Amino acid sequence: MARVALVTGGQRGIGAAISETLQAAGRRVVASYAGNDAAAAAFTERTGIPCYKFDVSDFDACQAAVAKIEAEVGPIEILVNNAGITRDAMLRKLTRQWWDEVIDTNLGSCFNMCKAVWDGMNARKFGRIVNIGSINGQAGQLGQVNYAAAKSGIHGFTKALALEGARNQVTVNAVAPGYVDTEMVRAVPADVLQKIIARIPMGRLGRAEDIARGVAFLTADDADFITGSTLSINGGQHMY
Repeated sequence: MARVALVTGGQRGIGAAISETLQAAGRRVVASYAGNDAAAAAFTERTGIPCYKFDVSDFDACQAAVAKIEAEVGPIEILVNNAGITRDAMLRKLTRQWWDEVIDTNLGSCFNMCKAVWDGMNARKFGRIVNIGSINGQAGQLGQVNYAAAKSGIHGFTKALALEGARNQVTVNAVAPGYVDTEMVRAVPADVLQKIIARIPMGRLGRAEDIARGVAFLTADDADFITGSTLSINGGQHMY
């Protein structure tokens, strides 16, 4: 039986690339999404990957969704916490609502989803969890105190949880993407984007597939001696 992999935010951008790469590696992939029904339906039609709609920042919704997926598809043995949002502003303009939304969606979702699959993975003595961090959680970024805090928190969360899962062969790792050619990055003004690219030693933006290959590596059955690690995929922009 193919191992079941759940990718949150798995139908667009980096998440879609991760879903498709894991599918190509022989995993039975399901994706979650928050609100764009048309995009989710189109993704499922194109790839055959089913999409489940729920709010990853809602603890009870995550519990219910995981129970539904496991009943309909099978035990979740691979979890990729990819879902995330931005609410960028300088601190003087950043509202408490925007702070909470980013922390709850980007970091709180890691707790919610890991909590939902954790007991099953440990009981089966197998699990692969990959949390998607960010270069901006490692190096910081102007106007992103909420996002940087959430992503930095993911890196600490990953290391601590890895210690808990190691004895039962449940690995927990993080991937920290640099600037990737996604819809969100393409929305950056052209002059700003050129300055970003100029700071990348490889001379280009990352591709979603670059990140997906890293996730596929960390979730492989034979990646069983890698845990508590952060794989930085950023073209050499920040070495951490």
